[in-house]
Amino acid sequence: MSAPLFQLRATTILRATPADDSVILDYEGRFLRRKRLLSGAGVSFLVDLAETVSLDPGDAFQLEDGRLIGILAAMEPCLRVEGTLPRLAWHIGNRHTPCQIATDHLLIRADHVLEGMLKGLGALVTPTMAPFAPEGGAYGHGRTMGHDHGPGFHAH
Repeated sequence: MSAPLFQLRATTILRATPADDSVILDYEGRFLRRKRLLSGAGVSFLVDLAETVSLDPGDAFQLEDGRLIGILAAMEPCLRVEGTLPRLAWHIGNRHTPCQIATDHLLIRADHVLEGMLKGLGALVTPTMAPFAPEGGAYGHGRTMGHDHGPGFHAH
């Protein structure tokens, strides 16, 4: 099969938009600027954004021809964390770890070091496969990318 004469491009993201077709991307795959993707219906397209963005499940790529390709979260290895959630969430956040928050549990990506820490804090930690869609940054849409506490904050 030969390559198409032209490549469909997606240069626009629409937030929380219904779509007729979709791509399934894991957490890392939803952080992109330029990448070739194939939709569930077999539409090949090039994501070609002006800058790297963090995409959420439910967002959509708008192709140049107007079609919308929705973004779904892939199943990936995670840890379901149960216990005293505010305390556990504080310790997870203190390690700058992305966390998905539900009323009865927290969900983080599988990590044996964090698993040990959380168990040591008394949490019930259950390995699971789940779509991972953590909370965005404190200042709006997107990921927490680290931050600056000011000069010498972490110095001892």
